[in-house]
Amino acid sequence: MADTLETQLPRGRGGRVWQSIFRSGLGDTNLRRALAIQQNLFLHLASVKVRKRSLSFRVTWFLGTLSLGTFAILVVTGVPLMLYYHPSVPQAYSDMNDLRFVVSAGLFLRNLHRWSAHSMVLLVFAHMFKVFYRGAYRPPREFNWVIGVVLLLLTLFLSYTGYLLPWDQLAFWAITVGSNLISAMPIVGARIRFLILGGNGVNANALLRFYVLHCVILPLAAVAFVAIHFWRIRKDGGLYHGGSERHE
Repeated sequence: MADTLETQLPRGRGGRVWQSIFRSGLGDTNLRRALAIQQNLFLHLASVKVRKRSLSFRVTWFLGTLSLGTFAILVVTGVPLMLYYHPSVPQAYSDMNDLRFVVSAGLFLRNLHRWSAHSMVLLVFAHMFKVFYRGAYRPPREFNWVIGVVLLLLTLFLSYTGYLLPWDQLAFWAITVGSNLISAMPIVGARIRFLILGGNGVNANALLRFYVLHCVILPLAAVAFVAIHFWRIRKDGGLYHGGSERHE
């Protein structure tokens, strides 16, 4: 019986268990290497073949990858912060003080989340500038440029909504000034301000709405648009395809 099982499920990289997970293997031909990428859960997001020079550092400075990395750090650090934080007016400020002085490594966690947010804003701006400078917004990548603009706006909204959550004087007056700027927009400004704040001032309703936006709605939207962004990168090609070729 043991021999039968051993025959059916041999061990090692060439065994049936391994082949059931990695069906095509690494392979020694271009066809099998292409199948290894296409049939892999994670690798299939990347192109099967890319130009070698498009992977060099000087092309993109890895700004898109760094932006995605900071977003991953924000998610990883934001989940434990979300589990500890209470989005209520009497408790929010106390929770932030506890994170600074009581909770073990709470100050490190909060500062890592905060500085990652600042870094993400800077990196996304730099990434957009680099793409624009290299002309990578030209056809056939104009749709992906629009997706990038949406991701930039989501990044700014994530930073803005997270600014109120500490519920200190700096956060209160920063959101007050920002919401007043929104109300200065003609026709729809006052309505948008009322919708965002849930009232006519920065109060408990505004804190709860900013918490839901910051922790649920905007992150899910960002994940969806990041997935579309990477899909379009695969379909449209790298910076050395199409119109941006003449910049070299």
